[in-house]
Amino acid sequence: MSSGDAHAPGSPAPDTAFDRIDYAAVYQALPGPILLLTPDLVMADANEAYVRVSGRRREELVGRYVFDVFPDDPADPDASGPKNLRVSLERVLATRERDAMAVQKYSVEVPGRPGVYEERYWSTVNVPVIGADGRVALVVHRPEEVTALVRARRALGTAPGWVPSREDAMTVDLLDRAKELEELNERLRQDHARVHEIAVTLQRAMLPATPLAEHPYVAVRYRPATSLLNVCGDWYDLFELDADRLAVAVGDVVGHGLEAAGVMGQLRSALSAAIRATGRPTSALRALAQHARTIEGALATTAVQAVVDRSERTVTYSRAGHPPPLLAHPDGTVEILDRATDPPLGAGDASVPHCEATVTYAPGATLVLYTDGLIERRDEDIDTGLRRLAACLERHHALAPERLADTVLTHLAPAPAPGPDDDTALVAIRL
Repeated sequence: MSSGDAHAPGSPAPDTAFDRIDYAAVYQALPGPILLLTPDLVMADANEAYVRVSGRRREELVGRYVFDVFPDDPADPDASGPKNLRVSLERVLATRERDAMAVQKYSVEVPGRPGVYEERYWSTVNVPVIGADGRVALVVHRPEEVTALVRARRALGTAPGWVPSREDAMTVDLLDRAKELEELNERLRQDHARVHEIAVTLQRAMLPATPLAEHPYVAVRYRPATSLLNVCGDWYDLFELDADRLAVAVGDVVGHGLEAAGVMGQLRSALSAAIRATGRPTSALRALAQHARTIEGALATTAVQAVVDRSERTVTYSRAGHPPPLLAHPDGTVEILDRATDPPLGAGDASVPHCEATVTYAPGATLVLYTDGLIERRDEDIDTGLRRLAACLERHHALAPERLADTVLTHLAPAPAPGPDDDTALVAIRL
């Protein structure tokens, strides 16, 4: 087929009407006012509708901090619009989730008349735009002015002998329900925040408080998800089996919140007991898989169990659907420990023996175990994240474990975490 023939099936045409769309022009032509804010709440751009409704020139808006241009009305002690908007914007930045505000009173300073404010009402939606690194790159601030509706409701409600028409009644009902919805949303946010705090506290209470005191070459990190309920599926465990052997495990429960924290606690305790009893990663994970079938919410959990034998200088490991550990050798080469792979707990045939593999290491090597929150990204193959982690270890393997753990988190999971909003657990051991 020559280059002038039709393009390959399933691939986009090299030049289509969609390729030639001027999205900047579309943004300016939108009939509703839209303001784009940076994460620092600086106004990055405003469409023509926003310029008109704000009563400001574009050069008075773009590049300026939004609350410098639209400050509180100092003469109105009950003004809550600016405060509520700030809370909404900060919530969007923290959670990376859309936030809808009900009707707010937000008086605006009259252009050309310093200190004179006009009472105005708005119904606003704030939406995050997520960048390639997973962080909030922009916030789309879309205010709809409803001042006329509020004033009409106020006037009609106080008019002598007024009998509302069907349209008037619908307007009044809409505004009343908007206020009720705002109060309900705020109560839900407070409830979710309390659940989040309880879940994180429970999670931390069930994880080992400190690395082994007699084994100083260990660093552990746990970072909960930023989302209010998307926490508490991950765990790690670390302890001495005997004078020569160190057991280390990392796992990830499917699900979130308090329920996942409870399941996590049961599975971590069960795996700890199993590896103490058997001393073999494959036997411990087989017992854990059988136990998981008796716990609601435990199926499809992933885990990896390893045993470091310091006298033999070996690492023996077994995985149940979990991302592979990495072994950084003293010369900087990084080995991906992916030879022992089984399905997640409860997902495979219980009668099939689990896999186990053993690798050797030289003094000064570093073993790294982690959960998928460290390497996953939106719209990216997980192998890409795995290669990114391996490259980071190649460059920084000589760092002490504490510094290495911080460096890995900084490069792969800067707060807020860049991948799917998920917990991140990390264990680094200098062997």
